Amino acid sequence: MRPEDSNYKVSLLGGMAKIVRTFLTRRITMHVDRIPYVFTRVPYSKLMNWALVESAVRLRPLRAWGMPTHLQLEPAGICNLKCALCPVTEGMNRSGGILPAGLFQELIREIGNHLFLIFLWDWGEPFMNPHLCEMIESAKEKRIKVVVSTNAHLLANPELAERLVRSGLDTLIVAIDGISQQTYEQYRGKGRLGEALAGLKAVVQAKRKSGRRHPLINFRFIAMRHNEHEIPKLSDVVRETGADMLTIKTLNTSSNDTYGDRAIQLSERDELFQPQDTRYRRFAVAPGNSVRVRRAWNSCKNLWNAPAVHWDGTVCPCTYDYDERFVLGKLTERPFAEIWNGPAYRKMRKDFKQQCIHFCRDCSYAFAGGNCWNETVKDAFFFNPDAIAV
Repeated sequence: MRPEDSNYKVSLLGGMAKIVRTFLTRRITMHVDRIPYVFTRVPYSKLMNWALVESAVRLRPLRAWGMPTHLQLEPAGICNLKCALCPVTEGMNRSGGILPAGLFQELIREIGNHLFLIFLWDWGEPFMNPHLCEMIESAKEKRIKVVVSTNAHLLANPELAERLVRSGLDTLIVAIDGISQQTYEQYRGKGRLGEALAGLKAVVQAKRKSGRRHPLINFRFIAMRHNEHEIPKLSDVVRETGADMLTIKTLNTSSNDTYGDRAIQLSERDELFQPQDTRYRRFAVAPGNSVRVRRAWNSCKNLWNAPAVHWDGTVCPCTYDYDERFVLGKLTERPFAEIWNGPAYRKMRKDFKQQCIHFCRDCSYAFAGGNCWNETVKDAFFFNPDAIAV
């Protein structure tokens, strides 16, 4: 996107107006997966950092102007399932493990006063980390909203479910991609639908017992060729579980090939997993062919507002760098502030602007329909408005 483009100028003016309104009201609403996260009485110091970050997102300087407002953090780099198209299943070129509680606490001490949202998952099952609820509590003390995504198999333990509800978690995404065992296991390898539903229902029960509105329980269904026939029945099934909402998300068939160098061809994965209903396909295609529609500019903001941190403290540009080919620093060696504007981050931002690496040039955000913030969830149904995160 060039500064002389009219769309760029409109975006910049709109951003400035948003910043002014936010300082006047001290209120910000951020939408993720169609869910509004509302922040009120935000401290002016946090607002100032947010304004600097939002400005940098639009102007894309090589040095970040503020500290991150969002964080993707990996509690565990291991998983109890073997899901198709997951790098963990195929074997990542890095070791797996559990995020140490001390490393988490140190990072929150350093940047927690700037953060609005933490996404406590990446490549692995978060509840394999025994300290997860403590981490959520620490983040909540900083008035950070926290989202966790899980396959729910480990949540059937009533004590863990109750502990999770008491932690103050804002949103729990429960990934269940089938309403029959036969359908469910085609993608969630080694998964048992009954155990996943039991975990979900345990949290529902614990939440009702506590009288709390949170966490908002989001039943997540990824639409694929083998399960799309179940979509018409989904709303009724999800209501019966007690979940607060249902989101139907599109599948990124190249999620296990974000570097573009695996032998298997994208067309073969499409044939296996892409739903026949084009509405539930992630990317728009040009009329008359199957070529994805490329955006004029990649809308990704991660290099200026949302780092990804793996379980051992390795800092990467985003969740798609599962093999750590673009390591930007290690928290075990340097404070985050030094990494955030260090030479590796500055080079990555420069490469991103120049579109000189496949990893960014051809990622999901680079194509119409691929923005993971506001496009990849095609349908959202709210069954319990009181549970919407506020």
